[in-house]
Amino acid sequence: MRVLTVVGNRPQFIKAAAVSAHLRRSHEEVLVHTGQHFDDELSAIFFRELGVPEPDRQLGIALGSNSSQTARMLAALEPVVVEMAPDAVLVYGDTNSTLAGALAGAQSGVPVAHVEAGMRSFDRSMPEELNRVLADHVSALLLCSSEVAVRNLRRENVAGSVELVGDVMVDVALTVQPQARSRVDLLRARGLKPGEYLVATAHRSGNVDEPARLESLVELLLAMPLPVLFSMHPRTRERLVDAGLLERLRDGERLILTPPLGYLEFTALM
Repeated sequence: MRVLTVVGNRPQFIKAAAVSAHLRRSHEEVLVHTGQHFDDELSAIFFRELGVPEPDRQLGIALGSNSSQTARMLAALEPVVVEMAPDAVLVYGDTNSTLAGALAGAQSGVPVAHVEAGMRSFDRSMPEELNRVLADHVSALLLCSSEVAVRNLRRENVAGSVELVGDVMVDVALTVQPQARSRVDLLRARGLKPGEYLVATAHRSGNVDEPARLESLVELLLAMPLPVLFSMHPRTRERLVDAGLLERLRDGERLILTPPLGYLEFTALM
């Protein structure tokens, strides 16, 4: 059986680390990276740390609005699906890559399997909510991580087969726990003591694109009573610069600013 897997962002790389290892034991997998998370800090480090197979195809579609990005991904994925003629298309989560992969498979007559199906925020103003709902309704196999997700899909009367399989993110977290625990040097290098610091990150457009909300986030971080390690997504850094807030963060006595962290390092810090 040939499975074409579509990934594009960091959470999807983490999930693929668990699923691809098992899938490739008895099936052929074609891994397609849309490029949604595009640089070494956001992409390559996860492949290296978690042993995710190198993508068979790189689409390189990173920038643009949600609609533009999804449309370009769909246009790029369609010929790949036709060429590879998979028996199934596998997608994860709720990103633009998820929706594009699901539509590319469904419109080509290929059954789609959706990992993390049925998750709902019930807020249609969120692009992720639209992506996950639409992906669910074109999927033939809906793989749920919780009973709540199963109930959501039953309520929506989806046409595909609904299965409760558990959370693959938990599988990965348990697998890497010994490695993460061994990296105590990370704390020493940053002058941190176990249980006496906070870890923070923010990147969703709803949190960082609104200047007033972004300023509130900065004020909150500066007011924390413990040292805060703030892992900055490139998008967040850009918004902080645009709003003239980055220097205020840098001046925070208890703030430690870092580039995006890899999965093992972030897990070790938590």
